[in-house]
Amino acid sequence: VQLQASGGGLVQAGGSLRLSCAASGIIFSMYAMRWYRQAPGKQRELVASISRLGTTNYAWSVKGRFTISTENAKKMVTLQMNNLKPEDTAVYYCNAMNYGSLEEYWGQGTQVTVSS
Repeated sequence: VQLQASGGGLVQAGGSLRLSCAASGIIFSMYAMRWYRQAPGKQRELVASISRLGTTNYAWSVKGRFTISTENAKKMVTLQMNNLKPEDTAVYYCNAMNYGSLEEYWGQGTQVTVSS
């Protein structure tokens, strides 16, 4: 099983980035997909999630700015991040969770840095 995240980088405040996470080795449609982030010195936090049925949820801090979506045919989950703020700076991780079997997998993380 592999979750390969990409798309991080350095952007100015107010800019946009699009993170992608390609999954392999799992039946993608059986998993809820989530993006977490971890800033230096802080705990990892859930940013956005999308259920198997397409229901989305967001942390209050990113609601209205971030959009999570999946492409089942490509086994991919994306996180479109708009109007980025310096406090969005963190390593972002994709996560796949099967609530039936409780199998859970993590990607390697991708760095997002927002300059003021």
